[in-house]
Amino acid sequence: MKSALMCEITKPVESSRMKLTVVGSGQVGMAVAFALVSQKICSELALVDVIADKLKGEAMDLEHAQAFTGCKIKCSTDYEVTKNSRICIITAGTAQKPGESRLDMVVRNSNILKSIVPKLMEFNKDTILLIVSNPVDVLTYVAWKTSGLPTNRVFGSGTTLDSARFRLFISQRLDVAPSSVHGWIVGEHGDSSVPVWSSISVGGVRLMDINKDLGTDKDLENWDDIHKEVVQSAYDIIKLKGYTSWAIGLTVAQLVRAVLFNSRDIFPVSTHVKGCKHDLDKEVFMSLPCVLGENGIAGIVKETMTEEERSKLHKSASILYDVQRLLNI
Repeated sequence: MKSALMCEITKPVESSRMKLTVVGSGQVGMAVAFALVSQKICSELALVDVIADKLKGEAMDLEHAQAFTGCKIKCSTDYEVTKNSRICIITAGTAQKPGESRLDMVVRNSNILKSIVPKLMEFNKDTILLIVSNPVDVLTYVAWKTSGLPTNRVFGSGTTLDSARFRLFISQRLDVAPSSVHGWIVGEHGDSSVPVWSSISVGGVRLMDINKDLGTDKDLENWDDIHKEVVQSAYDIIKLKGYTSWAIGLTVAQLVRAVLFNSRDIFPVSTHVKGCKHDLDKEVFMSLPCVLGENGIAGIVKETMTEEERSKLHKSASILYDVQRLLNI
């Protein structure tokens, strides 16, 4: 049938340059998968999970749109399906249970990651690991220690979504487009995250030049309420719908695009910070503005901070380090 349909000039060559893997077919994993496929970021997507029936159903549902997406979908509980993936995205893990401590969740998800990463590395020696599972900073550290990959090839989604929310809420107060607001939230993806008020600009105007107390306790305009809203927003969404998914899915798609197309875009992703600027001396992963390229982290931006912001960043690093020490890795 095939020979009757077309005359082949050359045999097709298998290419893995645009092959991606998503581990975890839960709400976040499938939101990531949908964003990647619908935006035509990859030519082949491998899905892996331990729940075979749900995995197969999700894969079939995506595969049926291949006429529109051009993306081949493969799925399996066997990690061999991931072979030769340019980027392996890990979304697997369990949510915090009622009455459970944060540490309990960290230990459990750390153990899950320690079982996933070696299986991925068996078939993907030169891949880039992108960690989305929470708590993302600690789990990115676990992935790095478990994989044996260099630090530039392991990073987490970090505060990229936090920063997008930050820009959105600022834009809403000023009635401008979020794309015209430039600023970062850095540090932990969590309660100790640090808004860098000193660097926020809108249309080339630094907001601190207009309000020197921006985001501080002296600020009569209460701009720090926006940071509190950023931290609280995920909890609010979880309370309303049970989980967050769409925004993080779209966020991860942008990070993947930056790597695959070597765009050199800058995102606040969770990266190895020991020895970089700000006198950070603890071996932790947390978010700073990073240049993303074909080999993962191409560089860390030397952002200017106030002494108060730098102090909060160090506090965030200490919180993460204290949790990491209990994981015995």
